[in-house]
Amino acid sequence: MNQPTFSQLLRSPTMLLAFGFGSGLAPKAPGTFGTLAAIPLWWPLQHLSPALYLGVVIVTGLLGCYLCGAASRQMGVHDHGGIVWDEMVGYWLTMFMAPAGWGWALYGFVLFRIFDIAKPQPIGWVDRRVHGGVGIMLDDILAAVYAALILQLTAVIIG
Repeated sequence: MNQPTFSQLLRSPTMLLAFGFGSGLAPKAPGTFGTLAAIPLWWPLQHLSPALYLGVVIVTGLLGCYLCGAASRQMGVHDHGGIVWDEMVGYWLTMFMAPAGWGWALYGFVLFRIFDIAKPQPIGWVDRRVHGGVGIMLDDILAAVYAALILQLTAVIIG
């Protein structure tokens, strides 16, 4: 399957979610656009209790294993660039217990994108060797852990 159209995404809830409600259709940097699409969805999440927030991230991460795997199989391409549900969940994990405010939201966005693009070890190893929906999700989850650690360390240092 070539790059799907938005009308094709609307016919498949799996593809619509995997492509980040259409944000993954961006012709350049779809992962960045997918992460951007996660920000407005994060805004209400930040007001949840830590346990409920983490529960949402776990459920969306598990759902992502299915969505990303199914979309990948349907397209016949492992980790097609337009599949961005993994970036969305990665951003939400990055922002777990982050300080409130747009500055922190932007900082988390930048940190997550740096780690997702650079793929320092073991992220790069996972990206190359773990396949299917789990592999698509796992490298972004690891990037989110790195980004979240830096974000939290920064928050502690700034006070």
